Amino acid sequence: MAGHLMVGLSESAEVSGATMFPATDGPIEKKLQQAGIPLWHLGKRKGFDPRMFLAFDRLLRQVRPHVVHTHLSVLRYCLPALIRRRIPAVVHTLHNVAEHEADAIGRIVQWFAFRGWVRPIAISTEVAASFRRLYHLDCKGIVPNCIPVHQYQGLSDRRVAWREREGLGADAVVFISVGRLEPQKNHKLLLEAFAVLNNPKARLVLCGSGSLQAELESYAKANGLGERVLFLGKRDNVPECLAACDVFVLSSDWEGNPLAVMEAMAAGLPVIGTAVGGVPELVQSGKHGLLTPPKDCAALAKAMKDVSVNPSMRAAMAAAASARATVAFTLERMADGYMRLYRDALAGSAGTSAAAAASAT
Repeated sequence: MAGHLMVGLSESAEVSGATMFPATDGPIEKKLQQAGIPLWHLGKRKGFDPRMFLAFDRLLRQVRPHVVHTHLSVLRYCLPALIRRRIPAVVHTLHNVAEHEADAIGRIVQWFAFRGWVRPIAISTEVAASFRRLYHLDCKGIVPNCIPVHQYQGLSDRRVAWREREGLGADAVVFISVGRLEPQKNHKLLLEAFAVLNNPKARLVLCGSGSLQAELESYAKANGLGERVLFLGKRDNVPECLAACDVFVLSSDWEGNPLAVMEAMAAGLPVIGTAVGGVPELVQSGKHGLLTPPKDCAALAKAMKDVSVNPSMRAAMAAAASARATVAFTLERMADGYMRLYRDALAGSAGTSAAAAASAT
């Protein structure tokens, strides 16, 4: 999301990026290079690394930005430098419901930062509501995540070759889930529901890696799902994977505003998902897919069965999902939303400074 945003903003502003971690030759870095966006790698070590405080201070002294936009755990390291260098406007995006967005130390840092001049930005109305519950403050800025929609469209011609390569039959109904194999995503629930589905023509594809991979693979084998569940690991060709499948499934216990759901809808897949976080803001149940209560195996299995046995339902939902993505999930909408918030934050900063000067006089 941050990479997409920087590219979108670079058309109307001077943009620089910084990551705490060493350089990689990943797709995000390549996109930034192609857009001519400088990216600093601060070389953070594993665990707490106090060197980051000085690294951010040096970086801000060099770049001298008008606006700093932080994500995830960066704020705790750069807040002292932001204060010292008197950065005019600082915003921080909350990428998940507030209870799960940061650890205890991060929540303490953010509690003070948000009561100062750091502006919180939520990616969904549910994330904004969770922020209010946790921090007892209003989160007035809401900018939903967006994606490069066009990258997920027009790939149907690769469907047959991809299925042959992965050993999937042309007549199989293929469910796909894209996400980290971590507790939040609750892939165990998805495997349980797939087992209940008990459709010999159905296949389940899991794209992603994580700490639970070995456990999930063992569960699939122990429950007779080994030949019908594909663990593909982390893939850099997600658009092609989505284009070859029929239905997207999300089984998370909590979410903010999941990019994977938007990507699936852009690819023209109906979405079966748990109604958590911002998911109901993306998917209208019965139109773009089916939503079920979290941790409800029976409901998830029923939704998967209903969609798998009804091709006309799948087609109608797929068309509706694609149409919504084309209109609602574009990068231009996200870049425009953040640019308005940056300008508002800068105007507020200027007003605060003027008021302080008048008071001092």
